[in-house]
Amino acid sequence: MEPVPPGEDATGTDGIPFETTVALDGKEGCIARARRLTGDFLTRVRHRHGLPVPGRVRDLSQLVVSELVTNALRHAPGPVLLQLRIADDTVEIVVWDTDPVLPVPRPPDPTRVGGHGLEIVRAVAQELDALREPVGKRIIARLGLSAGEPPGPTASDG
Repeated sequence: MEPVPPGEDATGTDGIPFETTVALDGKEGCIARARRLTGDFLTRVRHRHGLPVPGRVRDLSQLVVSELVTNALRHAPGPVLLQLRIADDTVEIVVWDTDPVLPVPRPPDPTRVGGHGLEIVRAVAQELDALREPVGKRIIARLGLSAGEPPGPTASDG
């Protein structure tokens, strides 16, 4: 992962922002900041560059970021990097942390309190990969930009 200075977008030859990366320190408000960054990034992609980003995709992306960043901050010492990337018709959410241990999904258990983050991500992402790095690991979740809105007049593209 090549870091981009926080808040700046890397752009392709056509000027469309393909990625943004931010280092997260785990301080109070860090997860909310990650969610806000995700929403802002996808809104910019949609408004400034005309790429279709349904409100549902934005909301699910924020949910995935919240769950993955929470897990990284809870289970790994040190910094966390969040990278958001547009690749073809997909939003890629990449979370890097310092712990090389790959997450192990637990079986669904409605009686368990907590520990459902990875289960939630697996349910909403088209793909989920976990890769060991020379230092730590990367978790990559992919959501299709055309995942679309639920049918009916209540769909919002806010």
